[in-house]
Amino acid sequence: MQHRTLGSQGLEVSAIGYGAMGLTMAYGPTDEGTALAALRRAHELGVTLFDTAEMYGGGTGANEALVGRAVKGFRDDVVLATKFGVDMSVPAERMGRALDSRPDTIRRAADNSLRHLGVDHIDVLYQHRVDPAVPVEEVAGTVKELIDAGKVRYFGLSEAGPETLRRAHAVQPVSVLQTEYSLFERDVEQLLPVLDELGIGLVAYSPLGRGFITGTAAPAGRRPAQHRPALAAGQLRAQRRGRLPARRTRGGQERHRRPTGLGLAPVPRRAPRADPRHPRPAAHRGERRRRRPRPHRRRPGGRRRDPAPGRLRRPLHRRAPADLDLSATGDRRLPPRPRRAAGPRRAAGPQLPLSPDTGACGAGR
Repeated sequence: MQHRTLGSQGLEVSAIGYGAMGLTMAYGPTDEGTALAALRRAHELGVTLFDTAEMYGGGTGANEALVGRAVKGFRDDVVLATKFGVDMSVPAERMGRALDSRPDTIRRAADNSLRHLGVDHIDVLYQHRVDPAVPVEEVAGTVKELIDAGKVRYFGLSEAGPETLRRAHAVQPVSVLQTEYSLFERDVEQLLPVLDELGIGLVAYSPLGRGFITGTAAPAGRRPAQHRPALAAGQLRAQRRGRLPARRTRGGQERHRRPTGLGLAPVPRRAPRADPRHPRPAAHRGERRRRRPRPHRRRPGGRRRDPAPGRLRRPLHRRAPADLDLSATGDRRLPPRPRRAAGPRRAAGPQLPLSPDTGACGAGR
């Protein structure tokens, strides 16, 4: 398994992460035994990034507790990421639409996550969605207090725009941004220059196109209402660009199509240009390699060297038929075929005779 270094603070994770949302919500029921087996198998395959959230358990901490039990035997070998910022006091059908990132709520959510995960610190703490009612500077300052207290190691944002990133980064360095990035969703590419400028890593969720690439996608109408997305994909794209009013900008659910977890693909801060995530510039598309002309081989004296006989494309002389008697000359080669005499030139008007000395038309002298 390859690894990625995200941000400038030393966060290192596997190239593929495990998103645990589907273990307890969103896409049908799952049993605890299968969930634990999937998490542990992911670790055996080299996955070191495990992503959960307060919202994934509906406020009960069930998702975080499940992840905590699964990684208990190898806690020091993995990176645990969780999220805050969703109001857990609203009814289940409105879960994900109401936001709450007040400082007291952040502190309470962090303490609850520590208890549910059964750990003494959280590796990455995300703001799940940017709360328009709370300045992001206050959010970053509160997370900074948690980092100074040893409860959190790295600060992350989810579905944030460029100005939000800059404002938060000025208070507390943002190590990673999590947002959707796949063949179907490429709006985040507009943020790549900002991430590179600030030294922020990118974790792409739903890299398999929400299941379309895996062949397991299903229309939303086939799922129960409580398992449908809380925010349409078009609204998510608009909020990344900062084009929705504040009261409509936040509150979606991260979605995927596989019941065993949400795919995560950490992208390095400075990816090589050969990386498939960075296509070549348009100026190079469709450009073909042109074959360089092969120089003629010349002898030391400057004369052009004749090609080897075995590489001749056509014979230099015509061969005589086998039944032709050339015993008098002793040569079976025929003289070059005479050129066919050119017929009269066809022209629309009368032809003028050529001058015998210059070859120019008589009218042009």
